[in-house]
Amino acid sequence: MKRRIFFKKTAKGALGATIIPLIGNSCTSSNKIISQSNIEKDFPYGNTNPKQWHKMGSGKRPRPNRKKTVTYDVAVIGGGAAGMCAAVAAARNGSKVVLIQDRPVLGGNSSSEIRVHLNGVNQLKNGLPERETGIIEEILLHNRFYNPQDSYPVWDHILYDFITKEPNIDLKLNTSAIRAIMSGDKIEAAYCWQMTTETEFTVKAKIFIDCSGDGLLGATAGALYRTGREASSEFNEKYAPKVADGWQMGSTVLLGSKDMGKPMPFEPPHFAIKYDAEKSHPGRNLIPFELGFWWVELGSDDDIIGDYEDNKHALMGYAYGVWDYLKNSGKFPETENYALDWVSSLPGKRESRRFIGDYILCEPDMLGNKQFPDAVAYGGWSLDEHNPGGITNLSEPPSYFHEEFEQPYQIPFRCLYSKNVPNLLFAGRNISQTHIALSSTRIMATCALEGQAVGTAAALCLKKKVLPRELGQKHIKILQEQLLRDDVFIPNRPAKDETNLVKKASIIFASSTSSGEANLLNDGWSRDYNGKIHHWKSEDLPAEVQIEWEERISLSSIEIKCDTNVKRNIMMRRDRLENDIYSTKVPKELVKALYIEARINGEWVKIGEIDKNKTRLIKFNFKTIKTTAIRINLRETYGDKKVKLFEVKCYSK
Repeated sequence: MKRRIFFKKTAKGALGATIIPLIGNSCTSSNKIISQSNIEKDFPYGNTNPKQWHKMGSGKRPRPNRKKTVTYDVAVIGGGAAGMCAAVAAARNGSKVVLIQDRPVLGGNSSSEIRVHLNGVNQLKNGLPERETGIIEEILLHNRFYNPQDSYPVWDHILYDFITKEPNIDLKLNTSAIRAIMSGDKIEAAYCWQMTTETEFTVKAKIFIDCSGDGLLGATAGALYRTGREASSEFNEKYAPKVADGWQMGSTVLLGSKDMGKPMPFEPPHFAIKYDAEKSHPGRNLIPFELGFWWVELGSDDDIIGDYEDNKHALMGYAYGVWDYLKNSGKFPETENYALDWVSSLPGKRESRRFIGDYILCEPDMLGNKQFPDAVAYGGWSLDEHNPGGITNLSEPPSYFHEEFEQPYQIPFRCLYSKNVPNLLFAGRNISQTHIALSSTRIMATCALEGQAVGTAAALCLKKKVLPRELGQKHIKILQEQLLRDDVFIPNRPAKDETNLVKKASIIFASSTSSGEANLLNDGWSRDYNGKIHHWKSEDLPAEVQIEWEERISLSSIEIKCDTNVKRNIMMRRDRLENDIYSTKVPKELVKALYIEARINGEWVKIGEIDKNKTRLIKFNFKTIKTTAIRINLRETYGDKKVKLFEVKCYSK
């Protein structure tokens, strides 16, 4: 099956020439010819002559220095869900981080430019999510508090606020990582171009994390990768084709419409492509139409990255063609008062490069719920393989929802670093996996968990003075425990952190209990899972939990994991859906107000207080004290009349 060709190919160098400063033959004011070989020596910033720029006011004739070399511990390429979580995780674990994003906004496919729902594990067979916690939940809660109107342009700035408040992150927007600069088999630096400032950056780092989706940095570093579909025999995948081919799932242009309260005629633009409804599979639903159609999609059996601009032009035509059919076919009178309110100019991508790690995740791993000793993330979206032909293959369904999962599957660390570039990690749709595996793991919240895993791993690599492979071989338990401490959930993997002082407590008790038991706050699980209770819940509010030690301990931090109802999604949706599974509100179960006391020399002393908590993982840090007991005083939630906790941990630096 061949994709329809819409355009004759033009010189592929044209696009590159628009993003990199041009260097070529030039003349100075004295008509001296500047040769290509001498231009860097004579004018190191392209053909900029120091006499060319007359700066009014000062009279100076400066040469702008727009080449910079910057150095960090960790460089993260790509500012989508995976990249943001990777950058925050590395920064919070002590690394100096640069986050490089080639767009003016963060968020990737979830941004206002594309507006895809930030889905995760919300398509299990039981219909309930096992919602992701950790950094991605922090981001979604941040949005619930500061963007109750569910505005996508405001969502962009919610993300900007979240990233820029981290002191260890330097954010560079409108910046493309064009190629890797190598030292042997390692990446020494990334050569980057910031469009808005005409600045060339040479970004040096010890560890690089490619979360860009297409993976240009990793590709130019020589990292092994593959594209297309594997043959079913290679990994024993029942949903893969018998013969390997080059097909990759396509990109989508989304649109939105608005009821204007009066008839709104529509005349299609010249580039609209007629939609042939008679040939379309019944799965291509046209109702509801307000939020557009994810199936206006084009894939490729060749170079899906190189074809992107041609495909974008065609997708715009198809999107307007579908809208024209709705408005003007006479079959949908309910569209009479509707007009287009927004059409994406940036198609959302699903698939291109998949890097090769020490392990390739595949369909049998997921369907068989394989347990990995190096599990660091999880997924659970169905095996959702979009029709590779996209809208050019109307007779087939737009997607093959092959199979749903009973419970989340694990993703191993060995899929998240390069097999042959030792200091390269990756997260997102470019991880080491098959095409069929990608049909599930590509969902953004799953990518975010991978991002937190590799960001944490990068910081630990620097602390342990090892590279990712050695970290996985020698220190995987340390990585897993840090992720669990930072509120990541790993299916079937409870926390076993021996540095947690609560493990040495003599007794844990509560003022009242309606379900669970207070000692379950020390069982290593941060949520109820597989039908088992791992929480304590009070009968009412206020409520108290007390932890006692037989001997005095040194204490400097307390970490509490409260309830945000992981069975209900809080992602932003364009339809503002409110039901038992989706909510547009701050979870009512979340603890709002609490304070902590410690018993010091027989007296209860307040050591921390929060009036407007906004996170599931609540942290109190203070100067080291000597104590024999702590008391957690829970005063208020965001609406629930009872309070539920899952875990309490205590540390001495």
